[in-house]
Amino acid sequence: MATQKTILRYPSLSVASAFDKEQALIRRIEQSELNEALLLWQPDAQTLVLPAGQKWPQTPELRSALSALGWQIQSRRTGGAPVPQLPGVINVSYLTVWPNNTPYHIQTAYQYFCTILQSFFQQLGIATTVGDTPGSYCDGDYNLNIDGKKVVGTAQRILRLSAGAGMGADDAKQTVMLAQACLLIDADCQHIVAPVSLCNQLCGHADRIEAEVHTPLAAHLDELPATEQLFQLLTQAFMARPPLVVGKV
Repeated sequence: MATQKTILRYPSLSVASAFDKEQALIRRIEQSELNEALLLWQPDAQTLVLPAGQKWPQTPELRSALSALGWQIQSRRTGGAPVPQLPGVINVSYLTVWPNNTPYHIQTAYQYFCTILQSFFQQLGIATTVGDTPGSYCDGDYNLNIDGKKVVGTAQRILRLSAGAGMGADDAKQTVMLAQACLLIDADCQHIVAPVSLCNQLCGHADRIEAEVHTPLAAHLDELPATEQLFQLLTQAFMARPPLVVGKV
């Protein structure tokens, strides 16, 4: 199949609509209409995204408490921890078909994705490091940090999709990487951790979330570019990415 790509950019979009668009891209890859896709979007409203499962029950008490703070609530299909979404945050979803007959390698996949994201910050003259950020919401080993403070959180899923019509038996399944990133652009860190802390408290989780370990991009620039310009810089970073070399850490 020839390389077929698409780039979608939404400066203002509901979280639910963004999830729907992501699923639509997955279906297009499954139908062999695409083998690579980039979705960039910024939330249009304050929304706390909760993982699926019993660990984070959406009780009436939680909904009422979040509403009192001015936050909506939305579920996602994957696990993890609560993530606050609001204007001032940019999200990246990157889908690519994994090389045929090559075992999926999670460290390689994460590092590849983080290298692309780091090149976005390099375009702005900002150095980032990759690693965990104790005290941050939805902490992980592949955050991007500026001076030890979290500016990007990442997540990843591997999808085993049926190949589209016309494929042979050997191509009955294809492996697709879905990599996601949440970039703090111009958000008040005290404000964004409040709903996460509330959710932890009401759901019986002792994790302490600290606003001080987060930092927005705007704090490191004299002038913050407009959202469309940031989208363009992100697009350039993905267009200029190096080839995916599987098996190297």
